[in-house]
Amino acid sequence: MGMVGGSLDAFIGAVHRRAAIMDGEIELVCGAFSSSPEKSKATGAALYLPEDRVYGNFEEMIQKEKELPEGERMDFVSIVTPNHVHFAPAKLALENGFHVVCDKPVTHQTDDAEKLVKIVEDSGLVFCLTHNYTGYPMVKEAKALIEAGVLGEIRKVIVEYPQGWLSTLVEATGQKQASWRTDPERSGAAGGLGDIGTHAENLAEYITGLKITQVCADLTIFVEGRKLDDDANVLLRFDNGAKGILQNSQICNGEENDLNIRVYGELGGLEWNQMEPNTLFHKVQGSPTRILRTGVGELSEAAQVNTRFPAGHPEGYLEAFANLYRNFAMAVRAHWEGKEQDPLYDFPDVHDGLRGMKFIDTVLASDKSGEKWTDFV
Repeated sequence: MGMVGGSLDAFIGAVHRRAAIMDGEIELVCGAFSSSPEKSKATGAALYLPEDRVYGNFEEMIQKEKELPEGERMDFVSIVTPNHVHFAPAKLALENGFHVVCDKPVTHQTDDAEKLVKIVEDSGLVFCLTHNYTGYPMVKEAKALIEAGVLGEIRKVIVEYPQGWLSTLVEATGQKQASWRTDPERSGAAGGLGDIGTHAENLAEYITGLKITQVCADLTIFVEGRKLDDDANVLLRFDNGAKGILQNSQICNGEENDLNIRVYGELGGLEWNQMEPNTLFHKVQGSPTRILRTGVGELSEAAQVNTRFPAGHPEGYLEAFANLYRNFAMAVRAHWEGKEQDPLYDFPDVHDGLRGMKFIDTVLASDKSGEKWTDFV
C-alpha cells in the first residue's frame, strides 16, 4: 500500500493504516502523506519507512513507484485526504495501473465521480470506497436476513446519524477536522450531509437492497458563521414503494457517533446501532424481541466470514474498517489470478461513490426547491 494524505496530525489516516494491517494481507511501503514535503518526510520517518519511499507529492509517488520492479513497487494507493484531493490521485493511480482505496465521498464534485467511474471501468482495476459501516458483521447479518425474506416486503426505513461535535463554531478555533469539513473549497457543496449523511444513505441502501428514488429535504445551518449545513432532515421514497426518513446532524449536543437504522417489513423489523455494533434486534409483532449477537449461533455466512473473534469479544470501528481492506486485498489477488471476487467478501465501490454524490446533489436541490419531492436519478 502507498498512502496519499494521512500525516501524523490527521485522524483518518491512522485509522486506515491500523485497519489495513490487521489481517496481515497489506503492508504500508510508501507514502505522500501531506501537501507539505517536510511534514510528509516526518510522517514517513515516524512510520519507519525508507527515506526514498517517502514522497513530496502523490504525482512523484506514483511516477517513482511505477519505475520500481514488480513485486517491489506498491500494488495500490490509499487516498485519505480531504475531499477536494480525492479525484486527482485516484485518476492518476488508475491510469498508471494501480488499484485504489478511497475515503468517502468519492470526489469533490459529481462530474468528477462520473469520470472516475469510466476510468475504473476502462482500467478493469479494483476500487474500494470506505463506507466502513458496511463492514460490521451484524450489518452483514441484517442484509442477509432481508435477502432471505425474513422481514417480507420492506415498508419503512429509518436511518439516523446524530453527532454533537459541531454544536459550536469549532472551525473558528483552528481545529483541523472541523476546518476542512466545514469549508466548501475542501469539503464540497455539502457539510454534514456529505460527511455523515452519505454514510446513512449508503447503509440504508446496502442493508435493504433497495434504491432511493425520491427525496424531500430540509437542510439547516444552525451555528452562526458556518458556511455549510450542520443539520439535515430528509424524507425518502424507495423503488419498491417503501417510505423512509433519514436525519443526520452534527449539532445534536451531547451525541457521540450514534449511527443507527431501523427497517420494518410486513413480517417484522430489524434494528442496529453503531455504538453497540455486536447486537442486532429482530422484532415481530406480538412476540418477544430476538437479540442476535456477533459470533453467537447460526448466523449467515456473510456475518461469519466478517467476524474475527469468539463471541463476547467486541468488534468495532477498526475491525469493520479492516474487513473492507481485507476484502479489497482478496479482490486484488483475484484480479491478479484472473478470477471473480467472492461476493461474500464485498465492499463499496466506485458506483456507490457516484450514487453518494448524486444523493448529495438531489438533497441540495430538494432543499432549495419549492417542490415537495425531487427525483433521485
